[in-house]
Amino acid sequence: MSEAPVVHGAVEVAGTAALTIIEGLMLALNDRNILPESEIVGVLKDALAAHESAAREEGAKPVHASVVVLLKTIINSGNSVRRPG
Repeated sequence: MSEAPVVHGAVEVAGTAALTIIEGLMLALNDRNILPESEIVGVLKDALAAHESAAREEGAKPVHASVVVLLKTIINSGNSVRRPG
């Protein structure tokens, strides 16, 4: 009998699903020339700025700093718009 798969927290699962959906939407919008790469990167940078600001607030939740790291990685690697790294 096989072991049950590891179950992650509901927030982690929801966040991963949301990221996957949004990335797919951004790619589709870019592929169809609806949203240019510069606008997609702008959306990512706006999200980054919001979390950088939240991370600096007194009593900020550590998740904001983690989101900052993730967004910087996405922006710098080009993941969401298929740019070369």
